[in-house]
Formats: sequence, C-alpha cells, structure tokens
Amino acid sequence: MTVRSLIARLVAQEDLNFLLTNRLPRRAATNFIGWFSRIEQPLVRDASIGLWRLFSDVDLGDAAKDRWSSLHDAFIRALRPGARAPDPDPHVLASPCDAIVGACGRLEGDRVYQIKGFPYRLPELLGDAAEAAPFRDGSYVTLRLTAGMYHRFHAPHAMVVDQVTYMSGDTWNVNPIALKRVEKLFCKNERAAIRGRLVDGGQPILLVAVAAILVASIRLTFLDTEKRLREYGPGVIPVDAHLAKGEEMGWFEHGSTILVFVPPGFALAEGIETGARIRAGQALLRTV
Repeated sequence: MTVRSLIARLVAQEDLNFLLTNRLPRRAATNFIGWFSRIEQPLVRDASIGLWRLFSDVDLGDAAKDRWSSLHDAFIRALRPGARAPDPDPHVLASPCDAIVGACGRLEGDRVYQIKGFPYRLPELLGDAAEAAPFRDGSYVTLRLTAGMYHRFHAPHAMVVDQVTYMSGDTWNVNPIALKRVEKLFCKNERAAIRGRLVDGGQPILLVAVAAILVASIRLTFLDTEKRLREYGPGVIPVDAHLAKGEEMGWFEHGSTILVFVPPGFALAEGIETGARIRAGQALLRTV
C-alpha cells in the first residue's frame, strides 16, 4: 500500500476526518496556511507543491503557465484562454466553477438543504429576509471546490452585479462529513453574497461564496483583488459591475463552496445531481 493510499484510507474515516479538519484552531490554521502558501523560497515552494499534488487530485495541464513562485501562486492559477469556455446557449446558466455538486433542487419556500436531512433557511444564510424573497420556491445548486481544483469562479451568464454582502464567521470544513454533523454550517461560516441580475430578462441571481478552513481569503475581481474581502468589514458593498458570460468574478485561496440561487423559472440542467463533477462553463441551470 502506498503512503498516499494509506493516508486516503485514514482520512476517509469520518471521525478522524472531522477531528483533523475541525477540532483544531480553525482560524489560526487558516491564517497560517495563508502565510505559508506564499513562501517563495525554492525548497519550501517545491516541497509544498509536491505534497499538494501528491495528496490532491491536481491537474495543472491546462494552466496558463507551468512555473510557480509559491504554492499560493499555483492554487490561484489562471487557465489558458478557452480552457473553460461557457455554454453559448442563452437559455443556460453555466457553472461558475469546477466543482462536485452537493445538495441541489427546488427550494421549499425559503428552505434549502446543505445535505439530506440538514435544512437551513435562505434568510439565515443572507441575514436578510428581503434579500431572500426573490428566490422563494426557486432552484439552488451547491458547488464544492476541492483543494486540487481550479479555484477561480466566473459569471454564469451575462449579468450585472449590484451588491456584495460580506458576513464574517467561522471556518468549518465544508466537506460532506462536516455537513452531516454541523447544523446550518453555511450560515455559520464566513461568506460573501453576490447579488446580481441577468442582462437578458433581468431575473435576479445570487451566488454565495462560502469560506472554509484553510481558505485564507475570498477575492473578487470586480472589487479590489489586492484587498482581502474581509478587510472591507461586515456589511453591504454597492457594486455596478457588468460581466460577460464566463468572465472571471474572483477566486478562493483554497477549495471551498459556491451556492447558486435562482428564482422560479429555472430547472437543473441535465446531469446535475448530487455527486456529479462539473467544470466551469458547463450547463448548470436552464430556463423553463
């Protein structure tokens, strides 16, 4: 048995996985990784990238470059032009990111599921019932980005971003093991609600970027990528950003989760179900 397979078997044990990824100072661990991943000393850089590639399902073959100044540089890599071209169908909302699909389907009023049997309410996630109201009885998709995935995310459709609401919070792991143990986890974690509207039709759309343990920060391209989102402080940031379908919106500095919400009038695209793997640009939702 290889070292990689042995560690994979150990981490697959739910109690041990939960212990290793949650029962430690989560914010301190997150801040440490944020610092450590930026070290450019060649020995540290090469060793950390090597370990990351050994224990994560990393594919750097479509990256825009093949040399990295640090682990952080590799984490937030851009891709070659055309590597994630969005579905051109105007009736399709494309996936904003590479991900594994988690809970998805119809909202039950304003009730959503983080995993089967673990509901939360959209007003709790957003901290505002009025902001949640347009999505009542609509559709949602949970998109989990693993550590080895491409970490940038993109506009699902031609849209205008009207505001970003940043909410400070914890950094629980967002993997399925934690989602089965921590009630209303997404409502507890640090997150950014990106509210916008589609250029064609004006329907509202909501993307909620949820941070997690080891996610050093969320960056938004249409704001200031030199400034971590948490530096703005909790509250509403007015925006008037016009984005083309597939245009970059921002990135996580490690794997995490994006929650997509749309109003009634949309349905899941073919093949979108819990456990499915999807790449940025592929069909996620479509008008009905």
